[in-house]
Amino acid sequence: MASDVRVRFAPSPTGPLHIGGLRTALYNYLFAKKHQGTFVLRIEDTDQKRYVTEAEKYIIDAMNWCGIPYDEGPLKEGDFGPYYQSQRRESYAKYADQLIKEGKAYYAFDTAEELETLRKEYEAKGDIFKYGPITRNELNNSLHLDEEELKTKLAEGSNYVIRFKTPINRQINAKDEVRGYVQVNSDELDDKILFKSDGMPTYHLANIVDDHLMKITHVIRGEEWLPSLALHVLLYDAFGWEKPVFAHLPLLLRPNGKGKLSKRDGEKLGIPVFPLEWNNAASNETFRGYREEGILPEALLNMLAMLGWNAGDDQELFTKDELIEKFSLDRVHKAGAVFDPDKVKWFQHEYFKKIPTDHLLQPYIDSVEEKGYAVDYKTARSIIEEIRERADQVKDLWEQSDFYFQAPQNYDAKAVKKIWKGDIRERLDKIRGLVKEQEDFSRDNIKHNIKSWIEQSEYGFGKIMQPFRLALVGEMKGPGIFHIAATIGKEETLKRIDQMEEMLS
Repeated sequence: MASDVRVRFAPSPTGPLHIGGLRTALYNYLFAKKHQGTFVLRIEDTDQKRYVTEAEKYIIDAMNWCGIPYDEGPLKEGDFGPYYQSQRRESYAKYADQLIKEGKAYYAFDTAEELETLRKEYEAKGDIFKYGPITRNELNNSLHLDEEELKTKLAEGSNYVIRFKTPINRQINAKDEVRGYVQVNSDELDDKILFKSDGMPTYHLANIVDDHLMKITHVIRGEEWLPSLALHVLLYDAFGWEKPVFAHLPLLLRPNGKGKLSKRDGEKLGIPVFPLEWNNAASNETFRGYREEGILPEALLNMLAMLGWNAGDDQELFTKDELIEKFSLDRVHKAGAVFDPDKVKWFQHEYFKKIPTDHLLQPYIDSVEEKGYAVDYKTARSIIEEIRERADQVKDLWEQSDFYFQAPQNYDAKAVKKIWKGDIRERLDKIRGLVKEQEDFSRDNIKHNIKSWIEQSEYGFGKIMQPFRLALVGEMKGPGIFHIAATIGKEETLKRIDQMEEMLS
């Protein structure tokens, strides 16, 4: 049964969705599902100058790929649309006018040049200029104009913005579910711009109005919005509306723990910081994505969940249902979460191990055929099951198994130095003879006969098995050597032994 809980993810379509934004979407999704509530996607496209056409589709595709679909939003109309801020202009103007009429906001006609001059004057005195309770009565705004003067100014088409009239000397105690109470004196605040003369609201007004009209009960957003909390509380009070529950999530930090993780950090460190690859023809920018890197969405989702939250125990691997069941705001951390690229690989490896072999068969066969070789389903299954513990994604399967299809072109120098000495040719002759005499060239039979012979000989296990592996693989790596020999067959095994002796002699 659905509850009254309603949360929203409200990105701006100005570029690709950063994994920090994706984590915000995830936490909102988990909280909504935990409480049988509704997860809303709202597109905050009031900044038309920075609007990027492809960004909206990217955001939706990224959320769907990661398995965190929204319940209401674009193309999923509910009772609280439209879900684009650009289509809700009339409501913003109405509420801005309401604040003007009630004396809680005012028109400001200051030009950008005038304000810049004031900032420089304050800086020269070692001070910081704020357009707020202390300074507003001396500035170019409607607080000094009578009704007729104001009408004339507006009729003349004077450029203006509507600013919030911050209460004087009010102590604001704003509750945050992650950080406790945030205390601010209103005299420290600016009179923020709420509405511009071009008919578009700023984030602050649009955000508050939309959350109220969409009946959002919990606002779960990034820490970068924490400085706006006091203003938003004042705006709710100014309208006389019930405030939602606020929770501000910790920043995602660079791997060194210093500063917020950005898209440029991804370029510098050679790691993706976006869920999907992003190509923007207008700016000629391309950024790598986790999907294209072969990372599983379940692995990325689990990793992101742990960046700023834990279940209170040592568990790290969670299904999505387990995350929903265990997620709570009181387990979200206050401190920034350090992004560790190696941890992504760890989660990927753990999830890759869980993929049924049947799901890997065709991608693996395709990769083998791309290299110019053929493999049947039975052999492919056998190889995958032998090597998959060493692989993190599909592309690794070929890299971990190329020696099943092609003989070594060269041999690891370090291994050669260690092995190619003493009676190596005599040992190779022994190995060749053991292989040649095997009639049943199955893995178990080869293993049994060669191990039995070694136990009865004067050679240690390594003295025989190391050159055997070097001959078949070219390196001291790979799965069970008897599986490799049985898979490539007796003739190819003998050929590779002979090839190594010839190449290294």
